[in-house]
Amino acid sequence: MSKLRIGFIGAGGMADAHLKGLADASLFPDVEIAAFCDLVLERAQAQCDKYVTSDNTPQAFSTPSEMIANAGLDACYILLPPFAHGDAERACIEGNVPFLVEKPIGKDLGLLHELRAEITAKNLLTAAGYMNRYQPSVERAKEAFSFDEPVLAYGGWLGGPPTSDNDYMANSLIGKWWVQKHLSGGQMVEQVTHTLDLVRYFLGDAVEVFAHTTTSFNKKLPNLMEGYTIDDAMTTTIKFESGALATILASAATPVGGNVSLDILGMKSAVKLSGWGHDATIIRADGESETVASSADIFPIEDRAFLDAVKTGDASKIRTNYADAVKTAHLAIAANESAATGKAVDLTE
Repeated sequence: MSKLRIGFIGAGGMADAHLKGLADASLFPDVEIAAFCDLVLERAQAQCDKYVTSDNTPQAFSTPSEMIANAGLDACYILLPPFAHGDAERACIEGNVPFLVEKPIGKDLGLLHELRAEITAKNLLTAAGYMNRYQPSVERAKEAFSFDEPVLAYGGWLGGPPTSDNDYMANSLIGKWWVQKHLSGGQMVEQVTHTLDLVRYFLGDAVEVFAHTTTSFNKKLPNLMEGYTIDDAMTTTIKFESGALATILASAATPVGGNVSLDILGMKSAVKLSGWGHDATIIRADGESETVASSADIFPIEDRAFLDAVKTGDASKIRTNYADAVKTAHLAIAANESAATGKAVDLTE
């Protein structure tokens, strides 16, 4: 079979995360890096220059529509900040090019619903970058609930403030938009969305969300990143169709003791997921327990599932498609709405 020609809309750090595996011929002998698109053409060209081979020269573009129309792609990766979505997805939809869109898929719920309807009408194959659903630890934890029913979940994403002495924030593009809520959607939309997605993966569809936020702390810091308008911390409670409940915490103000975690408690078992990779400890009612490590190379696992689906038309191994990712985005956006209004938000559509 000829190689899959793949393109990238967004030529930054997330492109590098996927390309670490995708450009490895031992892992993806069926892939050809064909094109990059970025608002700054020089960034796209710099990526192209890295992947020139004797029989392939990737092309650089500055608009998604131009790339989709001219690059002859079989699949596309959309790797954009929350505020920049819309044109990229529509270019893929109009060009009938399957795409994987990284989380968060956007912060404008109206736009997300429009795109979901357009994708459905075209029956276009899609995937969303919730890579933790592919973790062997999460997969084993999911199996543990095959004969049980989750009752409660709690966890979150707790970290420190984005300050000018944080090299990652100060010296990368993300530092310019992540700290501004009107661009990023805030920590819940941009970061804790991973935890919300796993809560949905285990507990099912949510029906109601209520949240509180605080902005009382980081404003005291002299070296806070310029333009900071996100919440310092957030507590969110969620009710699910099954009757299960969850409490999710977010913090950008607690550097000591912070962690990424999610605990899921059922009537016969419990699962503790911890760390960025979500290592799992599974505890059963009889006292037996097991631990399952996460994979450090999760992106190639996720990418293989997506690209195999592109090749075969069988999307059964894709753990999250666009329509499902809209539900996770809705949950995060609704949490922001609840915090702003002081009222619970109904999530039923």
